[in-house]
Amino acid sequence: MSEALQQIGHLLSFPFAMRALIVGILIALCASLLGVTLVLKRMSFIGDGLSHVAFGALAIAMVMQLTNELLLVLPVTILVAILLLRNGRNAKIKGDATLALLAVGSLALGYLIINLFGSGGNVAGDVCTTLFGSTSILTLENTDVWICGIMAALVLLIYVLFYRQIFAVTFDEDFAAATGINTRAYNLLIATVTAIVIVIAMNLVGSLLISALVIFPALAAMRVFKNFKAVILCSAVVGVAAAFLGILLSFMPSPTGKAVPMGATIVAVNLGVFVIFALIGLLKKFTNK
Repeated sequence: MSEALQQIGHLLSFPFAMRALIVGILIALCASLLGVTLVLKRMSFIGDGLSHVAFGALAIAMVMQLTNELLLVLPVTILVAILLLRNGRNAKIKGDATLALLAVGSLALGYLIINLFGSGGNVAGDVCTTLFGSTSILTLENTDVWICGIMAALVLLIYVLFYRQIFAVTFDEDFAAATGINTRAYNLLIATVTAIVIVIAMNLVGSLLISALVIFPALAAMRVFKNFKAVILCSAVVGVAAAFLGILLSFMPSPTGKAVPMGATIVAVNLGVFVIFALIGLLKKFTNK
């Protein structure tokens, strides 16, 4: 154990590992804060749907050989997020069905495009790393860290400045609109920030696992707390702690000697934390009877 800890300490002395740790924590913080609102609005799987849309846009960007793939991926993902959150209640195809259509359709089209028109020789490897997290998290630049830092500061600022409005829009949009709150504007804000977080998080856990960063911390906090503010704070702490532990565990050597996938490790830690919080919630329920 001490040898493993020494190895982790040695790894963290390298800038690439420290950058990966900082970016992972910042992304987890943003996703866990947004997750509370999305889960309570019954849009928890928007992360899954948008990540698949981003995968499809990424496939097109790869085929077009764009120097900066975000120039296509980010606008497309933001547009779809806005359409989902703005028109979900009035659409002929309801929110969950729309998400399912987008998720499956975008994933299939993205894979088809990469196979038919991709120029890389290792299509299966490229797709696998995009879906389950890639090693690009270990090749981050200082610019990426600054982008994540600005994004995290923006999300925190939104929740501090507009806490009352977000609370109202989260629980009862009709009542919020009746009190004079511009619900469309706040849904637009939530959708835009969610899309940005998801696109950036693709490098950390991959397209298929992003929704775990959104859902698990929020659900874990809800097992123990019922107050909105307490749930938000607990979700943030859980998300950051799980990301921190998951990244550290991925740096440790596995019993088989193979590399430990960072994205899957973070999700596994989140799952374990959720189980612990669920047991604590059950214990509290029985003790209060």
